[in-house]
Amino acid sequence: MARTHENCNFNLFSHLEHLQSLKSPFFDRCFFFNLRHFSAIPHRLCTELDSGSVDFHPNYGLADEDEEIGKIPVKAYFLSTSIDLKSMQAENLTHVVPPSSRSTKYIALRYSDFPSEISALGVHGNVSHCRYMVVFHYGSAVLFNIEDHEVENYLHIIRRHASGMLPEMRKDDYAIKEKPLLAEDMQGGPDYIVLKNLDTDSVRVIGSVLGQSMALDYFVSQVDCLVEEFAGINRAMEKTGTFTMDRTKLIQLVGKANSNLADVILKVGLFERSEIAWRDAKYAQIYEYLREEYEVAQRFGNLDFKLKFVEHNIHFLQEVIQNRRSDLLEWCIIFLLTIENVISVYEIVRDSTGVSLDLACRLGNF
Repeated sequence: MARTHENCNFNLFSHLEHLQSLKSPFFDRCFFFNLRHFSAIPHRLCTELDSGSVDFHPNYGLADEDEEIGKIPVKAYFLSTSIDLKSMQAENLTHVVPPSSRSTKYIALRYSDFPSEISALGVHGNVSHCRYMVVFHYGSAVLFNIEDHEVENYLHIIRRHASGMLPEMRKDDYAIKEKPLLAEDMQGGPDYIVLKNLDTDSVRVIGSVLGQSMALDYFVSQVDCLVEEFAGINRAMEKTGTFTMDRTKLIQLVGKANSNLADVILKVGLFERSEIAWRDAKYAQIYEYLREEYEVAQRFGNLDFKLKFVEHNIHFLQEVIQNRRSDLLEWCIIFLLTIENVISVYEIVRDSTGVSLDLACRLGNF
């Protein structure tokens, strides 16, 4: 054991001396000083130092079962109806996190204070010490570990590739807590989730549910506007016994209702199973918990109920408009038949008058 600690001290001091020789500003704000005496560092750290892949953490080996490493703020936004992920990925290629699934509906970006010379040594910051941004093609963006005063800078990166910007951006706040010695993989709480370990796949899973929730909230508001519009039509019909909407306007409402439902199912992929959650039960537990926490299925059920109300009203109004057209056609036919009868009567009268005149002329000749 003494031999192991001796090697550990040598390897760690070698890394520290090399970092100090770089004269990087990172070294001045680094959290190495929070480590306790190096001889007390567990053997696992020595192994990781030898491999050059350790994630330094201020509380490494110090956390007890109830101790939290930190609270990571999560901010979800719905900015626009579409984001060009290809152009965004090309512009931010150095920050793109390599995908762990085949999904092309989002990209994950990682921002860190680690300079390039530090990363070259194989020393990478813990996930909780990086800033992440998960961006979805349908217009949602979820920011991890980004403070309020920094948000606008990151949203500006997204806006450059967004189209169909909303007049008012939608926002929701959440939080993640880490407890490395938590007995279970995760634990729920009011407006936060406790994870045993936060990694990039956890970021993706949490981001996907929050992003879908924000998009669903937007589409529910769109359908609410449709419901309110039809409610106004029904109130007007109750008072006047008729309505003034033309067929073109009604067709536009039909298109809007259908496109909202199609976007929720196809574009947002509300019922598509997460590939990451499918592979690992740990992520499946997080995925299912968050979907239940945000009542995704129930909210879609409410959305579907409202759309059925809109559909019922559309069918009713279509029948009314169709009856109007039928009535108009019937009156046109009656008008044409009346004209035809008038012409026929005129011709009969004219013919009878002509015969009478001809007969009178012949009698006069006699």
